[in-house]
Amino acid sequence: MVSTNRQRNIRFAVGSALPAQGFFAALVFSAVFIGSAAVSVSPAAGQENNSVVAVVNADPITRQMLSTATLERYGETVLDNVIVNRQLILQACKDRGLEVTQAEVGQEIQRLATKFGFSVPDYLGLLQEERDIDPGQYGREIVWPMLALRKLVADQVEPTEDEFNRAYLAQYGEAVKCRMIMVADEQKARQLHQQATTTPAAFGSLAKAHSEDEVSASVGGLIPPIRRYTGDSRLEEAAFALANDQISPVMQLADQWIFLQAVRRIPATTPPMTAMPTIREQISDRIRDQKMKGAASELFAKLQRDANLVKVLGNAELMQQYPGVAAIVNNQRISISQLAAECVKRHGKDVLDGEINRKLLTQGLSKAKKTVAETDLQAEIARAAKSYGYIRSDGSADLAAWTESVTSDGDTTYDIYVKDVVWPSVALKKLVEDRVAVTEEDMQQGFESNFGPRVEILACVLSDQRTAQKVWKMARDNPSEEFFGRLAEQYSIEPVSASNSGKVPPIRKYSGQPTIERQAFALKQGELSGIIATGDKYIIMKCQGRTKPIVADIEAVRSELVRDLTEKKFAAEMAKEFDRLKDTAQVDNFFVAAKEIATAPQSGKATR
Repeated sequence: MVSTNRQRNIRFAVGSALPAQGFFAALVFSAVFIGSAAVSVSPAAGQENNSVVAVVNADPITRQMLSTATLERYGETVLDNVIVNRQLILQACKDRGLEVTQAEVGQEIQRLATKFGFSVPDYLGLLQEERDIDPGQYGREIVWPMLALRKLVADQVEPTEDEFNRAYLAQYGEAVKCRMIMVADEQKARQLHQQATTTPAAFGSLAKAHSEDEVSASVGGLIPPIRRYTGDSRLEEAAFALANDQISPVMQLADQWIFLQAVRRIPATTPPMTAMPTIREQISDRIRDQKMKGAASELFAKLQRDANLVKVLGNAELMQQYPGVAAIVNNQRISISQLAAECVKRHGKDVLDGEINRKLLTQGLSKAKKTVAETDLQAEIARAAKSYGYIRSDGSADLAAWTESVTSDGDTTYDIYVKDVVWPSVALKKLVEDRVAVTEEDMQQGFESNFGPRVEILACVLSDQRTAQKVWKMARDNPSEEFFGRLAEQYSIEPVSASNSGKVPPIRKYSGQPTIERQAFALKQGELSGIIATGDKYIIMKCQGRTKPIVADIEAVRSELVRDLTEKKFAAEMAKEFDRLKDTAQVDNFFVAAKEIATAPQSGKATR
C-alpha cells in the first residue's frame, strides 16, 4: 500500500520567536472565529487571489492556483477534522457564555514553556523545528481548542482528593521490584510455576530460557518496579502480597499467563515539604489532562451528535444549491474561501513545493517536445500494481485492488494519486528514456550480484582504529569462529553482528560496497581479513566459505534481470534529471519568504 505520506514525499521529492501577545492572539483568533454567512470575494480579496506566490523560470503560480491545489488535496480532511470541530467548540462556548481571551492564550503558552523548562521563544522554536508547528498553528490548533475544551468541561475534570492521593502513591509510594515469567500457554505456565516454586533461586534462569516477554527475559525476568494505582490492580495486589523471593500464583492477563517473584521492597519516597506545592500542581495537571481526554471525547461526541451539519463540499447537488459554501454547522455557513485559507495555512508550503515541481517537469517536457499520454499513465499504474504484488492469476495487473489500496486511507482520491504520484513518475521517465539502456555487461554484473556466489562471513564493526587493532590481534591469536563471535558480541557497534555473534548477511558482488566486496572475495575459508577502513568505521571479517549459486544459466532469469536493471537505471537517471531541473531553474518562492519575514524578530522592536 502507498500511504498518503509516501505519496506526498514522492510528489515533493520527484517531485522562531514568539510574537507579542496581541499580535499572536490576533493570529489565533483570525483563524478561529468563523463568520455566519458565506463571504463574497471583495476586490481586495480578488487581488489577493491573483497575487503571485512563486515564479518558476518566469512562469508564475498565483495564490488562487495554490488555494485550488491545496483545497483539492486537503479540503475534506481540514473541513472534517479542523473547521467543523472548531466551529462546534466555538458555538458551545458562545452558548455557555465562555470565552478564551487573548491573555489566556499567551499565559497558557508561557505556562507550558515553563513546565518543560524553556523560555517561550525556545519552546516555540523547538515545536517548529521538531514537529513543524509554527506559532500561529500552535495557538490555533492546539492551545485555543485545549483552553476552550478545558472551560467547557471544567466542572468534570478537577481532581478529587482521593484521585490526588492515588496518583501521589503511584509516583512516590512503596514499590515492589519483581521478576516475571510470561507465556501464552496455561499448561506451560503451570509447569514453569511448579519448577520455580520448587527452586526459587532458579527463577531468573527459567525466565531467561522460557519467558515469552523478550525484554524482561533478557535480564532474567526483571521488570520495572510495580507501584500501586499504575496498572492492573490484580498484578499490583499480587506483587504487594509477596515477601522477598516468594512467588505469586499464576494469573491470566489478557491472553497471557504470568507469575511473579518478589525481589525486594522499595520504600516510599518522602519529598521535602517545600516541594509539595509544585508536586501537587504537577500531579493535578496530569490528572486534569487524563480526565479531560475522556470528558472532551464525550463532549465532542455529544456536540457532533446534536449538531445540525450539512456538508456541502463534494456534493454536486448541494454545491449548486449553496454556491461558495463548504458546510453549514448549526445554521452557520463556512465558506469555500475560508476553508481554502485554512488549507493554505496548514499545507500551503508543501503543496506549493509540489506545484513548483510540477512546473519544472512540465517545462522540461515542453523543452524536450514530449508529452504524457493517458496510455502512459495507465501503463505506469499497471507497472506499480505489479511491483507491489497486485497481480491476477493470468499475470495481468489487478488494477481494481491496487486502486483500492492506494485510496484506502480515505484522504487520497484516485485523481490525486494519478496527479501527484503517477504523472510525475511518467514525466521523468519521458525525460530520461533515451538515456536508459541495459547492456550485456550490466546483465552479467546483475546476474553475478543477484545469483552468483556470496561470501559468508563473521564481522566485527569498530568505531576507532585503536580498538580495531586490539580486536584484530585477539582474533589473530585465537583463530576459532566461536572466539571471533564472542569478540563481535563484546566489541561490535553494529547491532546485527553484535547480537548474532558476528554473523551478517553474505557479501555479494556489485552491492555498492566495492572495498568490502573486494576484501571479502579475496578471503579463503577460515581466513581473517585485515582492518578495513570504510567511512568512519573499521571492519574485521572472518571468512566461513562461499554459497553455491542456485541459478547457473543467465537465460533462465534474463527477463527478470532486464526488468530489475531497467527499473534501477530509470530510478537513478530520474533522480539525476530532477536534480538537474532544480539546479538549473530560477525559482522565486514568495510564499515561504513571506512566512519567514512574518516570524523573524524585528531589530529594535518587541519580538513579533
